[in-house]
Amino acid sequence: MKTLKILVIVTFVIAVSAFALDKVSNPKMSKGYSIGDVATDFNLKNVDDSFVSLANYEEAKGFILIFTCNHCPYSVAYEDRIIALDKEFKAKGYPVIAINPNNPKAYPGDSFDNMKKRSKEKGFTFPYLFDDGQKIYPLYGATKTPHVYVLENTAEGNVVRYIGAIDNNYKDPDAATAKYVQDAVNALLEGKKVPIEVTKAIGCSIKA
Repeated sequence: MKTLKILVIVTFVIAVSAFALDKVSNPKMSKGYSIGDVATDFNLKNVDDSFVSLANYEEAKGFILIFTCNHCPYSVAYEDRIIALDKEFKAKGYPVIAINPNNPKAYPGDSFDNMKKRSKEKGFTFPYLFDDGQKIYPLYGATKTPHVYVLENTAEGNVVRYIGAIDNNYKDPDAATAKYVQDAVNALLEGKKVPIEVTKAIGCSIKA
């Protein structure tokens, strides 16, 4: 009986260890960031064929990081608002950085070549990066397109201050009564606490 108990305990320990190791080797099992976490940097290919990382922005006060894509109707509905956010906040130190997290094998419309076309068609004023190998979005915990992370550049690193939707009405920007991202960045610029830190991201599921 004692031997059986020991075997059960050993088996449990091995199973827990294997799960923990699997989370490290497979970040898609991670739940992602919470408010107050320091976000990882990245080095991803932009539609102009350059590589972009947060460290490139030495003067930035923070970032409006948006996981989005070409095909999702929610993402398309928000494109003009994303451009407007970049226009409003880039000069104030909070540029938009967009990342396409989708696997183009699962959805060819989100290929890198199509990203280039969409960026040109819409006149994107911000980097539109490709998460090649889908390594970044799981670290952040993004599940939808669009899914927003507002980061504040601090001495400790880029701290997550807001996670969720852009506003509360994807269909009509004029009908939106809560502009979450805009309010979050304005609060940070004023040195205040973000009024609403987490909302539910509304959009298409990320295609793995």
